[in-house]
Amino acid sequence: MRRSASRPGRRREGGDGMRISLATAFCALLAAMPVAAQDAAQQARLATGRKVAETWCANCHLIGPQARGPTGDAAPPFHAIARMPETSDATLRAFLRMPHATMPDHQLRQEELDGVVAWILALRSGR
Repeated sequence: MRRSASRPGRRREGGDGMRISLATAFCALLAAMPVAAQDAAQQARLATGRKVAETWCANCHLIGPQARGPTGDAAPPFHAIARMPETSDATLRAFLRMPHATMPDHQLRQEELDGVVAWILALRSGR
């Protein structure tokens, strides 16, 4: 009498390999999801930062390297600020939170501050 391939305890050829492949693919998909969500969140921060810069800062600062607009020693272009060795997340936050005689105190909300800082730092890499 022949045993059936569907009988419990009996393995079918290739079944375990297929399950392992599917499990591996599923784990890879789950691992990639947070990265995609982080990318979307980062893109939203960058868009917020650029919008704030265009709304509040463009009267004095150049927004992009090819942008036309007012310039002066008191208001360096953002791409120049981004490339300064001392520019960091911490220095930008400290500067933007503290009112200055040469810069209006816009009192940015936290999400706006996060966006402007992320956007300026992203200019280093040309984003």
